[in-house]
Amino acid sequence: MMTRFVSVFFFGVLFAGSAAAQTPAPEAPKRAVSVDPPARAAAMPLKSPEVHPDRTVTFRYKDPNAKTVQLQLEGRRDLIPLVRDEAGIWSLTTEPLSPENYGYRLVVDGVRLMDPMDPNIRPNLQNPSSVAPVPGSPAMLWERTDVPHGEVTHHLYVSKRVNDGSQADRDLWVYTPPGYDAKRKDKYPVLYLLHGYSDDASGWWASGQANYILDNMIAQGKVKPMVIVMPLAYGTMDMISKGLNVWSGDYAVPVRNQEMFADQLIGEILPMVEARYNIARDPAHRAIAGLSMGGGHTLFTGLNHPDVFGYVGAMSSAVVCKDYDKVYAGRSKAPLKLFWMSCGTEDTLITANRSLGEWAKANVKGDVQVNETPGMHTWLVWRENLITLAPLLFTK
Repeated sequence: MMTRFVSVFFFGVLFAGSAAAQTPAPEAPKRAVSVDPPARAAAMPLKSPEVHPDRTVTFRYKDPNAKTVQLQLEGRRDLIPLVRDEAGIWSLTTEPLSPENYGYRLVVDGVRLMDPMDPNIRPNLQNPSSVAPVPGSPAMLWERTDVPHGEVTHHLYVSKRVNDGSQADRDLWVYTPPGYDAKRKDKYPVLYLLHGYSDDASGWWASGQANYILDNMIAQGKVKPMVIVMPLAYGTMDMISKGLNVWSGDYAVPVRNQEMFADQLIGEILPMVEARYNIARDPAHRAIAGLSMGGGHTLFTGLNHPDVFGYVGAMSSAVVCKDYDKVYAGRSKAPLKLFWMSCGTEDTLITANRSLGEWAKANVKGDVQVNETPGMHTWLVWRENLITLAPLLFTK
């Protein structure tokens, strides 16, 4: 197979944290507490967001003609109103926020917009957002700290297994831990980490800070040094081109999507990265994990191929088939070292995940751990999920 690679090295995340061991951080506050006084707002240079030492955050937007401006903040279901001053500047200051990288948008007269004053962007194929990074003290595990850093390398390749008529050019990102040795006798364990619906292959490092999480946890001796492979997790790009309608009706496209992705991952991506990196090729040192759509892929691929992946971690999974015995029939091939799943209690997918979790406890062989955490369908939950899951990998 002719494969072309382009590598770009990153020693840190390009975006200032776009957005889930330890307890998940509380989510965003339930109310705003103040707005800029008119005189002060008119005099100061327009800055948004402005993160204050007490972890309150001020958002500002100038539009004298707007009728309403609201803040859509990650972790909140309701919108928070901004207040306009005499100069036409809309503003609000939140209560102190828990340390996080909060994705947000401004809703101006009902239209969702990026914050024009904010250079930090969370990439997404359908819904990019601005980012308000609220640092912790001490630093959180997902923050860049003064520890040895691994590398995140971008690879482009032409897939030979894409058969839906879409563009065959694909990409993936590979994290190698600090001190990675391509000639080390003991091959590195490897985690195949899958993004969710509407994200792209960069999702887990650009939004989830997976590289910083691993850097910090390796430095603290909490996890084994491992390689992380983050591929484009669409078996068919119909998932994007057909829009949100793919999630309604009989789930025909999502089902085909996970089947096609499993074929691409095992038949093409694994041999490609195994040929390039010093990584293990046995199930005891291979893990698969993912969130949302990627969680559905993790369930389908991992449970049907326990002879390939010994560790399976599903987060807030999009469960698209209810006949678990049929769709996960391959689970009997071998017991898993670990089957781990989690979902936020405020996530709209919690009911489906609870149902699958009960089935898994009775039908999946090996160490089965079913968890719930506070939170919605957000990166605030998934970063903490990775922090909880990573120390459990490759320990059996």
